[in-house]
Amino acid sequence: MNYVKLPNSDIEVSEICLGTMTFGNQNTQQEGFDQMDVALDRGVNFFDTAELYPVPANGETYADTERIIGNWFQKTGKRDRVVLATKIAGPGDYTKHIRTSGFHTDAIRHAVDQSLERLKTDYIDLYQLHWPERVTNMFGVRGFKHQPNDVWENNFEAILNTLSDLISEGKIRQIGLSNETPWGVMKYLELSHKGLPRMATIQNPYSLLNRTFEVGNAEVSLRENIGLLAYSPLAFGVLSGKYLHGKQAANSRLELFPRMSRYSSEASTEATRRYEKLALQHGLTLTEMALAFVTSRPFVTSNIIGATTLKQLHENIDSASVVLTDEIMEGIEAIQKEIPDPAP
Repeated sequence: MNYVKLPNSDIEVSEICLGTMTFGNQNTQQEGFDQMDVALDRGVNFFDTAELYPVPANGETYADTERIIGNWFQKTGKRDRVVLATKIAGPGDYTKHIRTSGFHTDAIRHAVDQSLERLKTDYIDLYQLHWPERVTNMFGVRGFKHQPNDVWENNFEAILNTLSDLISEGKIRQIGLSNETPWGVMKYLELSHKGLPRMATIQNPYSLLNRTFEVGNAEVSLRENIGLLAYSPLAFGVLSGKYLHGKQAANSRLELFPRMSRYSSEASTEATRRYEKLALQHGLTLTEMALAFVTSRPFVTSNIIGATTLKQLHENIDSASVVLTDEIMEGIEAIQKEIPDPAP
């Protein structure tokens, strides 16, 4: 396993990150424990979660994923071996059971304190804003459309002041963004020149089926040294190839989340078919090629994998040792040119 430092910090993380959003829904607590045991044993020291998890979000299971991770820390005593990332939920109809006050100072403070309690720890290594408060293009929306009725007012400086206080208090170490646009990233980074804390990472979707991060955000990432934590690198499991061959289980993600239909569109299915053919021609599984591609990108700090079985977890971690040849990369680019970003 290779390790890199979170940008502008001394925190060293594995290039593979364990995503945990299934813990408490698709996976039981014991299955979550087993995944964390295996991941840590195999060199994955970076775990990502959120107060929102598990998904789909609802009041009954709210924050159960953090509780499971906290119970594992309590059971194993291995908190000091893990770089822990979590997030505060943004506003929306599906988060009203959490709060309706957005990223107000009191809301951030309460969210951090509650996460610390559930996680049974006194510090969070990386604290992230799960998605912007303002209306912008995210979650499958390809282009920005101005919304005259958006009531959002720029509060970035107030947010950073609150996070700065929490850093000074030792409750969080580094901060990051998620589902953010180039404009949002640059506005936050601009404020860091005023002595406010600097965003270290941005957690956005990135996969063979969705390379929209390369349009704007990749340049910002490289030139400004803000690392991508790539989520959905297998596009909700589509890039495992299982949906091509009718192997999905009843609790598979596309079965549980039908609104993520962009991953099963005709264009996505055709692109997936071509990527699988390319992988097999070079002695790789589609999963290995898809994950290795993401991990290899120069703007990626860590690749967030998600599994529901230990077999899937092992295959995902194994991808860290896969090196893609120039011929494979040329084949990937040819498919991308013909079917660009079918699942933004």
